[in-house]
Amino acid sequence: MSDRVLPADVYPESGYRLPLPKREDLDDAAKRIFESHADPKGGSHAGLRGPGGIRLHSPRLAVLNAPVSHYLRHEAGIPPRVRELTILTTARELDSQFEWTAHEPVALRVGVSQEIIDIVKYRKPTDGLSETDAVVIEFGRELFGRRRVTSETFARALKLFGRRMLVDIVNTMGSYAGTAALLTAFDIQLHPGQEPLLPVP
Repeated sequence: MSDRVLPADVYPESGYRLPLPKREDLDDAAKRIFESHADPKGGSHAGLRGPGGIRLHSPRLAVLNAPVSHYLRHEAGIPPRVRELTILTTARELDSQFEWTAHEPVALRVGVSQEIIDIVKYRKPTDGLSETDAVVIEFGRELFGRRRVTSETFARALKLFGRRMLVDIVNTMGSYAGTAALLTAFDIQLHPGQEPLLPVP
């Protein structure tokens, strides 16, 4: 909503507790990251007004993070539906409004139905879902909600995905959990005109 009042310590131009990074303050490698985030076709869902902009305040971190993020999103071979369901489950368990609102539309585009999204969103049982969808959701719920993955859930996930892909899926969850922490610490706000899609207090 355009009339949303920002917290006093949030910069209006960035939407978080730091100003937008300045290209001229960055070295060449970080400038390339900056340009990718500034480009509407650069592949970032949120641009400089998102976690990428926050990370650029630590330019070396931004440069080191970029190839890992690219690998997990585009090279690990995680099916897009599984990837987005993994991200949504992580965002839901950590109540990350910004992350959820950025990724719910992406999940719909790659074939996650609204019914499945609502199971994650409203923490409904996974009865009746495909084994893959149920395992991803239950694995994330146990990992973040209970802070323990049962032997049964782990075995189901390992059988479905194999060793390498399961490691990549868990690292995707960890990556987006780290991003959720970043977004919380710097109190990132939704973009102007963006409506919240996650029911959180």
